[in-house]
Amino acid sequence: MQLVSAGRLPFDRNWFATRVAEVKATLPETPRERNERLSDELEEACTVFGLYHGEIDWLSFSTKLYRDGHNVCFIGCNQQGWYARPRQYGVNRVAASAELVIGLLGVRATVAA
Repeated sequence: MQLVSAGRLPFDRNWFATRVAEVKATLPETPRERNERLSDELEEACTVFGLYHGEIDWLSFSTKLYRDGHNVCFIGCNQQGWYARPRQYGVNRVAASAELVIGLLGVRATVAA
């Protein structure tokens, strides 16, 4: 680090790295981190119910869920939490997790034979 008066200060890389880590820990998650977390949660819920999803709209984090080629519901996540509805237009069911909101629609979990 160079000073205005032409002097120099030693740069302590470890001190700087520690301070950066402390500040990063206080920052909220980035949109990409949020989408990765939500995607993982959605994959786990799809596995429980034997569903698969179409292409995810990453800006609004929403998609359609399918079972055996048939549309089961429209699902997404916003500031209120996870929401789902059986049709594109209709009343949203809201819950704290993807698995709970799919269950609110009456979709039954797959049973291992």
